[in-house]
Amino acid sequence: MAWDSSRKVPWQRLIREWLLYVGIAAAAYIVYYTTKHRPLQIGLFAGLFASGPMYLLFGSVLAKFGYQRKTMKELRTQRPLASAARASRSNSAASTSPTRTRPAPTGRTSTGPSQHRKNNKPKRR
Repeated sequence: MAWDSSRKVPWQRLIREWLLYVGIAAAAYIVYYTTKHRPLQIGLFAGLFASGPMYLLFGSVLAKFGYQRKTMKELRTQRPLASAARASRSNSAASTSPTRTRPAPTGRTSTGPSQHRKNNKPKRR
């Protein structure tokens, strides 16, 4: 899709998603560093908060190009339909699929020495 400056940017959704990300990442950092008995590093949290403007900038540019991720509600309603379609396809494909025949041997598909019959008779001298 092409850039369209009249498209709306879902600012609330972008900010909410970023805050959720920051909360989970900050909690993970705190748990990790407290269980390892190390002091918390301020740079990690500074990097988390610096990611906000970048996330909002990229999200707004993608929204202007027309990209819009599906919401969790849309994904939940879509899943039962997709799984039912997948199940019906696999059942019909299993019942009608022909068995695959073995291709003819070629020079590259030699049987090799391991496939030759061994002569169990002792050699005469």
